[in-house]
Amino acid sequence: MSDPQSVAQASARAMYAQDRASQALGMHIDEVRPGYARLTMKVREDMVNGHQLCHGGLIFTLADSAFAFACNTYNEVTVASAASVEFLLPGKLGDELTAIAEERSRAKRTGVYDVIVRNQQDEVVALFRGRSHQIGGSIAADI
Repeated sequence: MSDPQSVAQASARAMYAQDRASQALGMHIDEVRPGYARLTMKVREDMVNGHQLCHGGLIFTLADSAFAFACNTYNEVTVASAASVEFLLPGKLGDELTAIAEERSRAKRTGVYDVIVRNQQDEVVALFRGRSHQIGGSIAADI
């Protein structure tokens, strides 16, 4: 399986199968390709804070998961070395949040990825930037 798209999809499948956090939060991988991932998550009752808004940490987690899937599309185990987020609008109960992660730079063992989180009205909820670091090893042994 040498074509990049097949590698990206197989890597995402293998990684998601072990990703208990993304699964527990109801995240779905809608699309993946080399250096790119799109994930969605519906804001549930157990995700809102005392203001009845989606907890910022969960919006960060959605963005972080999209970042993780995007930077692991090469079947090389890659982790975050840093990340930051800007919250622009609140997520609300029942919102369908979509996080799109895109590679900006990938050189040697490091990368930079930007993630935009939007709600179902296509409004930008958060902007996230993550830096990645390859630590060695493969995600899916059969690729």
